[in-house]
Amino acid sequence: MDLSNQVVVVTGGGSGIGEALARRAVSAGARHVVVADLNGDQAQRVAVEIGGVAHQLDVSDEAAVTALVADTESAAGPISLLCSNAGFVTSGGLEESNEILDSMWGVHVLAHIYAARAVVPSMIANGGGYLLNTASAAGLLSQIGSMAYTVTKHAAVALAEWLAITHHHQGIKVSVLCPQAVATNILANSPDYQLGDDISTGVASNDGVLDADAVAQECFVAMANEQFWVLPHQEVGEYVKRKGTDVDRWLSGMRRFQDALHPGGPLPGDAMAPKL
Repeated sequence: MDLSNQVVVVTGGGSGIGEALARRAVSAGARHVVVADLNGDQAQRVAVEIGGVAHQLDVSDEAAVTALVADTESAAGPISLLCSNAGFVTSGGLEESNEILDSMWGVHVLAHIYAARAVVPSMIANGGGYLLNTASAAGLLSQIGSMAYTVTKHAAVALAEWLAITHHHQGIKVSVLCPQAVATNILANSPDYQLGDDISTGVASNDGVLDADAVAQECFVAMANEQFWVLPHQEVGEYVKRKGTDVDRWLSGMRRFQDALHPGGPLPGDAMAPKL
């Protein structure tokens, strides 16, 4: 994928992985990079620093996503790459509120649908384009301690698969990013964040915490090779193989991992577990 003189849109671009993707798009020669984020000030900061265009955007608002794509195409021309990248995480199980479930569904799944709905028809009309959707290793495996994150990230991966199958013949390429722990502000964006929470001690950090720039680099390598899975933590690929080979053994291993992380008591947020 050659981004020279191309138009790129990055949602969740005001920090973390999204910011790193926007910066790398500029480095790759993109002539017009849109930095969209729920935090308009952060989007503006990144846009100013890279010479891009800032938009305040709630990715779970379909009308706003549609308008962003239409405005970008009108101002700058066809979009070659759309990076749908936004997310948050909570700790909780079956007791998680419907409000949180709906919000996470909107950000992790519907947002990707809205983005594809808005941009795929014009990409097809212009000979093709690329969708990079951010999911998580939790979408291939599971997130101990967070039911909502696990379920919605699985759905995000499934959607990316469907897009890659359904529209490939029309020139639409798709990659799905599935990292474990990355040094971003995802905790601070989360409703149950508490001051002092440290991503380096979380479940997903068992195989290390990667820098957002390194993750963005992996994304661009994967897209250059039209590779579907982007796995910055290479161990994830091996875990998926083990899961596919013997799912019962994999589940047993995950239970042992859970017990090792939370010995002698219920998981944080597991209000339905007996209090011993």
